Amino acid sequence: MKPMLLTPVESVPDSKDWLHETKYDGFRCILEWREDGPILMSRNEKELTTYFPEIIDYCNVVKEQVAPYLPLTLDGELVYLVNNYKSDFSTVQSRGKTRTNKTIIEASERFPCNLIVFDLLQYEGKDISLLPLLERKKILTELFQRAKLLTKPSYIQKGILQLIDVYDDKEELVENIRQYNGEGIIAKKTTSVWESGKRSSLWLKEKNWRIVTVILTLFDQTNGFFNGAVYHNEKLEEITTFRHGLTDEEFQTLARFFQGKGNQISSTTWQLPPSICVNIACIDFDGRKLREPRFHSFRFDADPSEINWRNMLRQLNPIPEKVEITHPDKPIFPAIRFLKDDFIYYLQQVAPHILPFLNNRLLTSIRFPHGVPGESFYQKNAPDYAPDFIETKLEDDIHYILCNSLNTLLWLGNQLALEFHIPFKTIDTLCPTEIVFDLDPPSVDEFSLAVEAAQQMKAIFDKFHLTSFIKTSGGKGLQIYIPLPKDTFTFDETRIFTEFVCKFLVQQNPKWFTIERMKKNRGNKLYLDYIQHAEGKTIISPYSSRGNEKGLIATPLQWHEVNRQLHPSQFPIPVVLDRLKTIGDPFKDFFQVGQHQPFQPVLQTLKEITKKK
Repeated sequence: MKPMLLTPVESVPDSKDWLHETKYDGFRCILEWREDGPILMSRNEKELTTYFPEIIDYCNVVKEQVAPYLPLTLDGELVYLVNNYKSDFSTVQSRGKTRTNKTIIEASERFPCNLIVFDLLQYEGKDISLLPLLERKKILTELFQRAKLLTKPSYIQKGILQLIDVYDDKEELVENIRQYNGEGIIAKKTTSVWESGKRSSLWLKEKNWRIVTVILTLFDQTNGFFNGAVYHNEKLEEITTFRHGLTDEEFQTLARFFQGKGNQISSTTWQLPPSICVNIACIDFDGRKLREPRFHSFRFDADPSEINWRNMLRQLNPIPEKVEITHPDKPIFPAIRFLKDDFIYYLQQVAPHILPFLNNRLLTSIRFPHGVPGESFYQKNAPDYAPDFIETKLEDDIHYILCNSLNTLLWLGNQLALEFHIPFKTIDTLCPTEIVFDLDPPSVDEFSLAVEAAQQMKAIFDKFHLTSFIKTSGGKGLQIYIPLPKDTFTFDETRIFTEFVCKFLVQQNPKWFTIERMKKNRGNKLYLDYIQHAEGKTIISPYSSRGNEKGLIATPLQWHEVNRQLHPSQFPIPVVLDRLKTIGDPFKDFFQVGQHQPFQPVLQTLKEITKKK
């Protein structure tokens, strides 16, 4: 069975007899789910089952819920969501290239994919592919609701089946796609039937093209392709080869120019010094090449010396229309040559990972209006000039900002809010959403004390069967998190645990650790801070930058990294961006773990010990 295919158009229709969906950039996939188990098949009829074990594992977990409706055949897209409107194709592609069982399992744990389902072809063993789309959609939605599967895409929840979101209003979806740099939108005729292998005019796709300026460097007469490059580390780096999009006249003009002005380096190729710039339309960048490049226009006004990697990244990641960035060239972290625009780009990339922690929390930010180093001040109250899209919550006569969207995060970045401090609970909870231990050495020179304390704490948590997460503070210490079920344990109850752990460590290691609040009385010991975990207190958010000269980040770590070689200086902004691409997000399962954290028996045990004393 080959999937029904989309027809590309410049603009999809916007009328009541068409439905609109997000176009995700992944692997088109048919899920054939029989009583004996599920099978994943690609659009080219290649079996993908072994490459994405997390999807199969999830199907097995929910099998009892789905069993009444089997056999099923679902049409969808295997994706790695970086937000609810964008899938990172290079991640999905690399997942499909894994070979050994070990690398497949490691990749599924670091970069778990989802199957976004948008059509239902077989239901309870009956072929329904010839029913009108609206009827198939209705049955599909009812299936997800009855089986208690997720009825809309969520980048926070990984490794599961999710139902695609359907929009009647095209413009609402277009705005979301542009804001979150999605691949494009799809329009489907409500009356359309599902036709295997057919490229249908009833299913249309409109791409969200990004325009990137490149310098022409090479022409190959053999295949008629031109090469385009940008300056990276003062050298030209090729990022595209293209031919599509050129008219015959444009092609001939460029070819003659290369052959007349260029340097012939082989019988069929000519090289040109940096002089001619063009705009290339593409859908994304995979780290080496522009994806689906095509000629867009000439840029005779462009200065080749200004066509560089930094500008390419900005063109690939345009600022949302609602957010105005002022003075993008302002130095923010001069020691690492970071400009405001670089910081805004960091926030764009890290948004999927930091926003879940900022969501619905009363934000305290620290602003550095002149960059680092320089004066700074705390800001809790939303200023009068805050735009309409900024959400606020009135608490104790303060209109706190709620950083619940990418637009808000980028607006704060433009205000040079370099630090994001958050309380331990959300506005819709009375209890903490996590326990946090702050391991604070006397200086960064004694950072090894924080490592030692973290390792000893991990041993305690493991003995209690509690899952813990760890991050650098972005300063001189470490912070350990234990996520909790929502609104279940009070601050007083969590204090029983935090006090026990800290006092136990001090008893075991009185020369190294202390719970003394007064700095002057701590000596050279590491301070174990459990008092800070309380109502109204705050802590630096995971992935927040800090106001230090090196642009260090409060960086989530994998536990095996917590060793003698670890040092907070290892995690400036560029390194953290690379880590997200190579090892993924160590905090990706944070909130799911919290919902199943077995903290109640631990608390009960400690209460009984306290009573006996």
